[in-house]
Formats: sequence, C-alpha cells, structure tokens
Amino acid sequence: MINMTKKQTLELLIQGGKASPGPNSAPKLSALKMNTGEIFKSINDKTKDYEGMQIPVKIEMDPSDKTFDIIIGTPPVSALIKKELDLKLAKFASTKTPEGVEEIDKTPIADIKMDQIVKIAKMKQHVLFCKTLKASVKQIVGTCASMPITIEGKKAVEIVKEINEGKHDNIIQ
Repeated sequence: MINMTKKQTLELLIQGGKASPGPNSAPKLSALKMNTGEIFKSINDKTKDYEGMQIPVKIEMDPSDKTFDIIIGTPPVSALIKKELDLKLAKFASTKTPEGVEEIDKTPIADIKMDQIVKIAKMKQHVLFCKTLKASVKQIVGTCASMPITIEGKKAVEIVKEINEGKHDNIIQ
C-alpha cells in the first residue's frame, strides 16, 4: 500500500520531449491519484531541448495536496556536444605500432562553434563545479579535446589560451 501522507518520489529515464506514462510510472501515479497528463506535459515542456536524448527525471509528489515538482537531470557533456554537431557516434581509429602498442588516431572528427560551446556550458553550469560561466566554457572545451573535436578550426589548448586572454568575452555572457 502506498503511503498517501508523505511525499513520494518517482525517478525515470525518459526521451527528451517525448515522455509518456508507462509501466514504470502509470501504476504509482494512479495509486497516488496524481494528474498524470499534467505531470507528463510538464516533463515534456522541460525536456524539449533534449529531444533525442535520454534524460533522468525525478518527480517529487505530495499526494495530500496533489502538488508535484519535476527535477530534470542533464545528459553528459559529450552527448550534448554530439547533439549540437548531429554526430551519431564518435569513433576513434586505432593502429598498432610494430611493438604491438595500440595508438589512437586523434584526427578531429568535427568542428564546433564557440556559441555552441557557450550554449552547452549554460545547460550544464548548474551541475559543473565551476564558479563562473567562463570556467564552465573551458571545461566544455576540454571535453571537445578528448572527443577529438576542434573549436572554430583550432585545438582546445589554443581556445583555452584565447579564453584566458579575454578574446571570447563577448560570447561568454
């Protein structure tokens, strides 16, 4: 039996902008007599920018007054970068040296614009351990280096140097 007097939590993994009641959510929401349609409309409104990605969602409900809060998680930075660039899969080519050591080819697979980097930094800023947007941007740039993706045709280390020099301050606001 579900306790109707204290707050209840339901955690789901949904596709951004396309959440719907299912076997993991409908029975619990029905038992609590919550407005399922209103809850999923709210989830879809809050996750529409993450269309095509799996998003963690937490629904905190108070059955006594039928109120609820939707807490949206965010996908990993690499997933957001791939979405911005419309990359399906980032694959690395590798070769073996004569000694049998595998070397990964770090030839850039794509190029991203600074405004896209700033957009991702703003989406993730609340979960990154950075005090400023500029620091968050540098963290996203670092992820680009590991994928490997260039930023406006330059390597990540060059962009970080430019950010430190203030060359992108007009975009990072």
